[in-house]
Amino acid sequence: MKLLIKTHNLFRTVCLATLLFAATATLCAADDDSDQPSHFHYLTAGQPVATALLAPPPAANSPEQRADIDEVRAVFRGGSVADKEAAYSEKKFSIFNFALAAGPFFTEANLPKTAAFFKKVQKDAAAVTDSAKDYYHRPRPYTADPSLANGKLEKSFSYPSGHSTESMVLGLVLADVMPEKREAILTHARAMGWHRVQIARHYPTDIYAGRVLAQSIVAEMKKSPKFERDFAEAKAEIAATQQAARN
Repeated sequence: MKLLIKTHNLFRTVCLATLLFAATATLCAADDDSDQPSHFHYLTAGQPVATALLAPPPAANSPEQRADIDEVRAVFRGGSVADKEAAYSEKKFSIFNFALAAGPFFTEANLPKTAAFFKKVQKDAAAVTDSAKDYYHRPRPYTADPSLANGKLEKSFSYPSGHSTESMVLGLVLADVMPEKREAILTHARAMGWHRVQIARHYPTDIYAGRVLAQSIVAEMKKSPKFERDFAEAKAEIAATQQAARN
């Protein structure tokens, strides 16, 4: 009888220990999940649907494609040295490429919250654009015309332009933060996209598609409470830093 009681108590102890371990593991897993970033910061997965929003690029060997490549050739050959140097310098870019439009105070060192916010914005925009590129599989202009090849060439697809989409997303959001600088900011965003045609990395239609996609991305981001919270923090930081620079 004593043996049965001891066995029962041991069994109960093992069960309680097992349940405690499982509960602890579940809590730890929950904590781990909360620390893991989702695929998107401010977008709902699958939104916006770029392939539903954008028309397909011109078909290969079509009159539209011939007109598109002819414009790339003309823009590439007519581009100034300064424009091409600017384009090469923008191979990798961030929100702080807009400093000329925003003002000299607009630096990463001055604006850490702003830097973190716009980095998330840009990553979301890039993810949407990359998905569309992989769907359309449009070759770059220098693939259609090897005489356009110059510098270090990209291996990704062409449509829509990532630079055009991302720069316009950043520009549209920054213009909402600094409405008094809106025209200069959006002009800079458009120029960053067009620079990609000037070095034959993209067709004009890639650039225009990127601008359309950017507007849809920003509209979707604005539906996120997290976006609105981080936007407000960045706006307050920019306003305070801008005011301090004036004093």
